[in-house]
Amino acid sequence: MTGIWWKYLLVGALAVAVDLSLPAGLPRDVLYCAVAASAAVAMEVGVYRYRPALPVAWHLIAAGILSWVVGGGYYAWQGHQVAVVPFPSIADAFYLTTYPLVAAGLLTFAHSRGPERRPIALLDSAILTVGVGLLSWVFLIEPSWVASQDPVFGKLVNAANPLGNVLLFGALVRLTKAPGPGRRASRVFAGLVGAMLAVMSVLQATAAGAVIDVHPSALDPRWLWGYVLAGAAVLRPQMRVFTAPAPSRTESLRVVHLIGLPAALLAGPAILGLQLVAGAPLQVGPVVVASAVLVLLVEIRIVRLVRHVQGQATTDDLTGLPNRRALHSQAELRLADPNGRRQALLMLDLDGFKEVNDALGHHVGDQLLIQVGARLGAQLQPGDLLVRLGGDEFAILLAHADGNAAALVARALREALAEPFIVGGRAVRSAASIGIALFPDNGSEVSTLLRKADIAMYKAKASGEFHLYSRDDDGTSQRLLVEELRTALTDQQLVVHYQPKIDLGTGEVSGVEALVRWNHPRHGLLYPDRFLDLVEEAGLMAALTRVVLGSALDQAAAWRDAGRPITVAVNLSASSLVDVELPDEVAGMLAARDLPPSALQLEITEEFLMADRERARTILTRLRTNGIEIAVDDFGTGYSSLAYLRDLPIDELKLDRSFILQMADDARATALVASIIALAHSLDLRIVAEGVETETVLAELTVLGCDEAQGYHLSRPLPAAALDDWLDGQVACGPRPMLERARSAPR
Repeated sequence: MTGIWWKYLLVGALAVAVDLSLPAGLPRDVLYCAVAASAAVAMEVGVYRYRPALPVAWHLIAAGILSWVVGGGYYAWQGHQVAVVPFPSIADAFYLTTYPLVAAGLLTFAHSRGPERRPIALLDSAILTVGVGLLSWVFLIEPSWVASQDPVFGKLVNAANPLGNVLLFGALVRLTKAPGPGRRASRVFAGLVGAMLAVMSVLQATAAGAVIDVHPSALDPRWLWGYVLAGAAVLRPQMRVFTAPAPSRTESLRVVHLIGLPAALLAGPAILGLQLVAGAPLQVGPVVVASAVLVLLVEIRIVRLVRHVQGQATTDDLTGLPNRRALHSQAELRLADPNGRRQALLMLDLDGFKEVNDALGHHVGDQLLIQVGARLGAQLQPGDLLVRLGGDEFAILLAHADGNAAALVARALREALAEPFIVGGRAVRSAASIGIALFPDNGSEVSTLLRKADIAMYKAKASGEFHLYSRDDDGTSQRLLVEELRTALTDQQLVVHYQPKIDLGTGEVSGVEALVRWNHPRHGLLYPDRFLDLVEEAGLMAALTRVVLGSALDQAAAWRDAGRPITVAVNLSASSLVDVELPDEVAGMLAARDLPPSALQLEITEEFLMADRERARTILTRLRTNGIEIAVDDFGTGYSSLAYLRDLPIDELKLDRSFILQMADDARATALVASIIALAHSLDLRIVAEGVETETVLAELTVLGCDEAQGYHLSRPLPAAALDDWLDGQVACGPRPMLERARSAPR
């Protein structure tokens, strides 16, 4: 049976050749109908032999083909019997039945592939279909209706044919949006149908002659090859994949994605303009109705786009789990439960994960984290929340759990992680230290519970298992950490790493961002998310700010003395920015090192800007008057009015990494980034992309006109000495090679 498809193809090709060689007449029409009907029979044979999922899709298309062939055959037979074929006739009933049958089959194909993108795919398909339908109505259906001398029923039949083509177009577009096979062929056929309708519409709009006939011809020999190819395709075993579930696929950015939504809104005005140019009567009513529908669909599409990007901002890219931002937002809602039900927050840290990364590579470490996330999730109940905090840390919010229940879960999680993981064909073992904080016993806010669970986790590391937070821990561990922080501020344990920002126009280093680290004598290098909350609570933020500013400006002066005038950007917290003495203090620190104001840039967050607008305006204006540039960090994550971009003295927007990370796989995220870049440029602001981790994203940002970028793909944050070596390497190799590759990368 495996070779029947090529036998059918060979016999079908011979039959087509014979049909084309025959003179017009009844024998040729009979042969045509037999070849075309064989395609429907072949589909049924293929369904019987290969048992595809959802065979109804193939049954519908086979029925549609057979209906079209019967209609064409009847129409041709009548042509041999009478001089003028009556219209409408039974043939038209078969013709018109074909459209919904084939469209239903195509939509069943799309439906069978999976539910992941159905709402978005339906919206995209509807926008295109309404636009093409409007074009067909104005230039094909309405002129044909007016010119026709047939009774109303005949006019309705005549109008139904182009509407049927619009229906097929919409079904084909929907199939192009579904994952799995057939996308490319669907694009071709949808393009052909859409182009046919568009060309006929333009010709009709500019025609000086008679109205174009939209009625199907009886037996068009140009279609005969299509029947044979369709029948041969379904006689192959691969036909099963057309209705098999397919993995979700995120489409990459194309130019049509950036211009499609605005273009859809312009469809109505464009049609009216074409009618004006052609001197045709304006069809204002249909255009207004269709335009209103398009505006509604586009608005819904944009809303879904924004919601999707916001959802991506709360999702960990590696594991697909919720991230730290999601934990804060969801936990706040859960902890606000008026019933005050007991809950538990578990913080989990993998033991020995750094050694796995160092010995086996980051790829193995990433795969291990993915498997850990899956294994942890399998131990939890539906109401529990599992998030990845970052690195090798996870957090779990248990619903309806007291200390005993939390301890049982912690023990089960440790036992589950004790089983070896198979990563890259090798067994990798892992263990975990788990700290537990209880709500409401240990706190009523997420940040408090996280801090106390973190304290308990370090206790667990010492004991080698899990630890339930107690007041004694707070009295000892927190005081100890605060004292260690005070010591760190005076004993130079706080170090500053620098991450370069690259000008995407020239490839040169435009500046660096100063990022503080705590070189803890026992715990090693700690990142800010591990100690900044405690710094704020202990009232040490002002002292920390002076240390970081001083270190960063010392390094800026050293670079300037070495012939490298690099601007250093320093993050300032909200508590630092409420200090009215800050502008004078910063000016004094610059003067003491003989540095110009251009050597420093200060980064602030949207939350500070919105918390106290007037104080922000006063302090930022004074800083800006002193010549210090102001950048808004993590732009796009705050729920704020964009009016502050107009009202406050801001020079630069740093687009949050949550937008950038999605660009390689999500066309909607890229479209949103393009809009933000355009917004910044329209306000004469520079735009910097944070979190650039792939060459694909770098290439997209370059094309979109982003001014600067920083991220691991360009360079990790480095100590000053290591950054000097990195900068020397850039001088040695000339213009940035990765930017040259980005400019030539396929998009």
